[in-house]
Amino acid sequence: MEATLASIVAAAGPLVYAVVGETIAEKAGVINLSLDGSIMLSAMAGFAAAYTTGSVVVGFLAAMGVSMAVALLIAFASIELRLNQIAVGFVLTLLCADLASFLGDPYVGQRAAGVPPLAVPGLRDIPFLGRVFFQHNLSVYGSFLVVAVAYLFIFRTRRGLELQGVGGRPEAAHARGVRVNLLRYVYTVVGGALCGIAGAAFSLDVRLGWRDGLTQNYGWIALAIVIFGGWHPARAAGGAYLFGALSVTALKLQPHLPDLSQILPITPFALMIFALLLVSQDWSRRLADRLPRWRRLLSGDPPSAIGTAFWRD
Repeated sequence: MEATLASIVAAAGPLVYAVVGETIAEKAGVINLSLDGSIMLSAMAGFAAAYTTGSVVVGFLAAMGVSMAVALLIAFASIELRLNQIAVGFVLTLLCADLASFLGDPYVGQRAAGVPPLAVPGLRDIPFLGRVFFQHNLSVYGSFLVVAVAYLFIFRTRRGLELQGVGGRPEAAHARGVRVNLLRYVYTVVGGALCGIAGAAFSLDVRLGWRDGLTQNYGWIALAIVIFGGWHPARAAGGAYLFGALSVTALKLQPHLPDLSQILPITPFALMIFALLLVSQDWSRRLADRLPRWRRLLSGDPPSAIGTAFWRD
């Protein structure tokens, strides 16, 4: 049981980075629909950099840089050129996926050092919790940290209130002196950086190595989980762990259900979409009305200005 839960925590790590990053970007009003291709390209870039330099740190930095550049393109196209964010993101998804396939071909089948294990002294010896949470590596521990930091920043700081205002009521935020478009640039790029970490976590930790289509469809799942999580970093992280649980369960069932071995790997995607359909109903709003103290976590309304351009005119 402990080993299974530890596997779920480790498997969900990359998705946690991606969903928190996308949550931050969408809170600012920008939809980064390029997520699937961006994660794939950053996974390739991270592995290629780590393989070439022998440094995992360089690999993560390269992955972050690539994904930040893609996010910057999304922000520039929507803010300066006032293009449709959905259309631009979809085109960049295809472009990034093709670039990853083309540029990553020399690295298929190569081996590089992954993120080394690092059990937390003292905490690793706690019964049950120690093995589940504290016998991983820095990539996994970072996924815990990013959820906590995002929650505290968004809901407990003045800057976080400005972020919510930029995505919710940009006109009111501008009237209060907030530089709406500048913050949209900043938070879109920050979200891109976290998505880059997600890509590197796939190729340098969870699925060490590179092959074509390594992270295919995980970006779309991350986008769905953001909606599933109601644009709340903690709830979205819960969705990532749910998907991780479905993936690990499907993997463990394969030896016992050989006739379904081709179907089981894709069942987590179908189940996650089904869960999203359930969440699209108004059950969360009704539950939030009954539990007002938990309203912030349970409410699932998107930022009202999401996907729209803002200009002072």
